[in-house]
Amino acid sequence: MKKVSTSQSRRATRFLALGTSLAFAIGLTATAAVAAPPTPPPSNNYPGSVPPWAGSRTKTGTPLSNTTVEGEIYLNLPDAGAAKAFATAVSTPGDPQYQQYLSAPDWIAKYAPAKADVAALVDYLKGQGMVVTSVPASGLYVVFRGTVAQINAAFSTTEQTYTFQGQSLIGPSTAPALPAALSAKVLGISIDQGRLLTRPSLATPGASDQAQASGKPVGAPPVDAPCSNYWEQNKATVPSAYGSTSFGTAICGYTPAQLQGAYGVTSPSEAGAGQTVAIIDAYASPSIESDANTYSQKNGLPTFKAGQYQQIVPDSRLFMDQALCGQPSGWQGEQTLDVEAVHGLAPAANILYVGGNNCGAGIDVAMSTILDQKLSTIVSNSYGYVGEAVSQNALLGMQNIHLQAAGEGIGLYFSSGDNGDEKASLGYASPDFPASSPFVTAVGGASLAVDKDNGYLFETGWGTTRNRIVPNADGSLSYAGGLPGVFRFGAGGGTSAQFAQPGYQQGTVPAGLANGYRVSPDVASLADPYTGYQVGISPITNDHVLKTGAYETTGYGGTSLACPLTAAQMAIAQAATGRTVGFANPAIYAAAKTGSSGVRDVVPQSTPRAMVFSSPISGNSYLIGTDHDTSLETAQGYDDVTGVGSMNVRFAMSIAGG
Repeated sequence: MKKVSTSQSRRATRFLALGTSLAFAIGLTATAAVAAPPTPPPSNNYPGSVPPWAGSRTKTGTPLSNTTVEGEIYLNLPDAGAAKAFATAVSTPGDPQYQQYLSAPDWIAKYAPAKADVAALVDYLKGQGMVVTSVPASGLYVVFRGTVAQINAAFSTTEQTYTFQGQSLIGPSTAPALPAALSAKVLGISIDQGRLLTRPSLATPGASDQAQASGKPVGAPPVDAPCSNYWEQNKATVPSAYGSTSFGTAICGYTPAQLQGAYGVTSPSEAGAGQTVAIIDAYASPSIESDANTYSQKNGLPTFKAGQYQQIVPDSRLFMDQALCGQPSGWQGEQTLDVEAVHGLAPAANILYVGGNNCGAGIDVAMSTILDQKLSTIVSNSYGYVGEAVSQNALLGMQNIHLQAAGEGIGLYFSSGDNGDEKASLGYASPDFPASSPFVTAVGGASLAVDKDNGYLFETGWGTTRNRIVPNADGSLSYAGGLPGVFRFGAGGGTSAQFAQPGYQQGTVPAGLANGYRVSPDVASLADPYTGYQVGISPITNDHVLKTGAYETTGYGGTSLACPLTAAQMAIAQAATGRTVGFANPAIYAAAKTGSSGVRDVVPQSTPRAMVFSSPISGNSYLIGTDHDTSLETAQGYDDVTGVGSMNVRFAMSIAGG
């Protein structure tokens, strides 16, 4: 399938933008003449469409009737049981159908909703004055936009405003409904703004630090702790902790050569050749290809060959919901990290970036762009929701997209999150979605130590604590609190409240942890920003016109890093073996059970590992602890921080059958 080059995609989306914008404007101004539809009977409603945050305690008012809201309706698969059985069979080693994947047209013909049902839903939405903005070739869902008044009338509900995660969101107060003729074909309805809280799983060492008062320069930190290029290159003296007063300093950010050495990439010039890693995020960086090539030159990597990097992105005039989604600048670092992480570990692989026009349904559209044309067999997705706190209908609707990927032999890799068990945000423990879906590979996080020769030393689970080092009146130093300190961030994971335990986890995930449900993550890779990765970026300085500043080098981490690193290693394994792994989880768990798989089991350290970090933003110094991830804990064998263990090329080869 022909991909779209950077320049071609800009020309194409610029042309399409005008038509789509015109249709949108016409749709929203022609509503006065549309009569309100008859109220559907209560039996045709969708209680699973009311998100968990839409309750009386969080309700703050009623939105203006002309406020525009994005909606998405998910259609039923004609035979969902058969689609799940097929996705499982083609993904499971030893099954007679293993790796007997379908082409995109064949999967759509066999398992997707009937075109007539999709057309009937589109006609209904248009008849209510709403604008249908996207219908994928698979017909799995329909994306639309309408005013609050239109949505209330079309779905017999009342949209209200609620507060959640510090944001004011619109959502239905009662279960929306559809006429009987349509409801029989519809799995679920999403007419709330909760999906616009999708965020990159990106972490930086000083993200939470506050600068000193304006005009007052940061003074010398209490501890002289220049960052290290490798583990314990530089050491700092601090108050006694864990039986020592000397610890190595935080890593400046590992380079591609260091990670190639640590993960076992033996022939970088050939790594990933012939494979395409697709990357999905919201929006698009205007400087990505230039930044990646500059980064490559500075780090001894080959720059992109003609056509090696391609993208399919909306015209920037079609970027929607920017305030709720965190602006294009909020996603630029993610795209940059994803592209440079894949290229750094697998320099010969092709990269296809597909950007959503927002962080809600736009991301589903980006995914379908890949799946409906089978543009890649490996897709890296470094984003997620806060736990599973989106409507149940949306969870099930998106799982159907994951089923399509598995049936076609496309592996979806999702970051597990950066906030541990999410209890601090939600009041209860929850893994992040989509990582908790049974048909994707959830990638957790680790802290990585690399020696001066680019060799692997050890890993711990990613669970960072910080204890501030403060000066005493007599000039000595002490800690501001007890060890290990306050939880800063760490890999997401835990037991799903929505999805039953898949067969591939049985016998590996402890029964007491699973309790009959899906547990994530499945594998892990480098995520700790204090042992993170160097990237090169020209940051967006103006979101309105997408103006960028000067190129700079900085350090990133998060499971946003772990995910593309894992995807890159799977590309290396597929290139070396000539096999397409597809949905990898059944093969991951089968390989992990063998003694020769090469999986690195990340276990608690007998002596706690720590680093010293001095923030250039606040001037504070901290003792950084590792492997303290909220209620999530590393353990021998499977655990809910790192899954079966850390990914490396040898393990990836075992998964691929090489």
